[in-house]
Amino acid sequence: MAQYDVAIIGAGPGGYVASIRAGQLGLKTVCIEKDPRLGGTCTLRGCIPTKAILHTAELYEDAQGSAEQGIKVSGVELDMASVLKHKDSVVSKSSKGVEFLFRKNKVDRVHGHARIAGPGRIAVSGGSSGDQMVEAKHVILASGSAPRLIPGLKVDGKRILTSDELLENTTVPKRLIVLGAGAVGVEFASVYERFGSQVTIVEMLPHLLPLEDEDISTEFEKSMRRRKVKFLTSAKVEKVEVVGELVKCTVTSQKGTEVLEAEMFLCAVGRRPVTEDLNLETLGKVKLERGFVVIDPKTLLTGEPWLSAIGDVVALPGRPHPQLAHLAFVEGEFVADRLAGHNPKPVDYDLVPGATYSEPEVASVGLTEKAARERGYKVKTGVFPMSANGKARILGAAEGMVKVVGEEKYDQVLGVHIVGPRATEMIAEACSLLRLETTSEEMARVIRPHPTLTEAMTEAAMAVRGKPLHI
Repeated sequence: MAQYDVAIIGAGPGGYVASIRAGQLGLKTVCIEKDPRLGGTCTLRGCIPTKAILHTAELYEDAQGSAEQGIKVSGVELDMASVLKHKDSVVSKSSKGVEFLFRKNKVDRVHGHARIAGPGRIAVSGGSSGDQMVEAKHVILASGSAPRLIPGLKVDGKRILTSDELLENTTVPKRLIVLGAGAVGVEFASVYERFGSQVTIVEMLPHLLPLEDEDISTEFEKSMRRRKVKFLTSAKVEKVEVVGELVKCTVTSQKGTEVLEAEMFLCAVGRRPVTEDLNLETLGKVKLERGFVVIDPKTLLTGEPWLSAIGDVVALPGRPHPQLAHLAFVEGEFVADRLAGHNPKPVDYDLVPGATYSEPEVASVGLTEKAARERGYKVKTGVFPMSANGKARILGAAEGMVKVVGEEKYDQVLGVHIVGPRATEMIAEACSLLRLETTSEEMARVIRPHPTLTEAMTEAAMAVRGKPLHI
């Protein structure tokens, strides 16, 4: 029986980072993964491949519209086979990079399905590593997530798809229905709208990107209308069926009941935790909520002192746990540091940024205006439109805005929310500032280069104090 200081179940963002950090800290480490490749959903079927295709969609749109900026291009064609080839190349290099880091940091790799066999004991079967028992002083559960389906929906991979199947799609449908207006749904909507599909989004909640600040969601909806993307909010899907070459989707909304038709239907209603067939139910002190593993947010321990859980599989008591790769990174690093005796600071779940790589992009960190008011703050806000930003006009992308949420007593910035060009890059500065408990005055006094998109952050911070310069 192999014996380790730490065994990690899952080689996604949380699992592989925990493995690498544990190896760096001198812990004898093993990572068990049922997929032949390393990297998990993010690397293989999520963050990396979707952003590769989104970048292709951006290039395609730019090439088609380049005449407005003095570059005349003819014969622009979309080659889906080459799109997928580029995507697969990026994925392969990323996955092989994880393999290299495992070797560099002396992390053992076991291929197969892991099942808990008792405290610190993992039975592995069904993989190329053969059936074996792994024993460790501590186990980290990082088994990740998979696409969630609505009841009764049957994925056929051709007409009805999840994000997994759509990433391998080689055709551009004339019409695409997207169920779910979270990050996954609107990102694929942005891809296929730019590829030439007529896209309709169906969302159960009142807004697209419903977890964002309401002003940001409203501004994003304006952009979708300008792009001729149709959407139904506060809508419920009654039935989805394939009829010949079409998918027919019956939807009830404030407009009544209607039947939408399309060549493809994407189900993007969220992701479920992968906790089945792990024998977690045999552990009396581990609490599951809708399949998620409940953890102590200060330690990331489950009810068992030898078992931690991180990433998409986790539930936090009394608040949502974002299913984000960068959060899994931080959690994996935290647990490894704790196991090595380094006493790391707990994860600050208020400062986990969100990033949606749609067109326009959306990004945020900290509290929304609504959440700040619910916590009892006296809120003051500042908004600056990207239409007044010189660099945004240069890029031909002068839509969107930056919104800063502050509080009156100490002038502390509680949240920054952006919709517009390069929002997912711009938000990194806000992450640093909020980590340092910045005030709106301090944020406004940062000297940012001109012309840049980040100048909109200066102006939004000034607007909190009622004194923006360029509007």
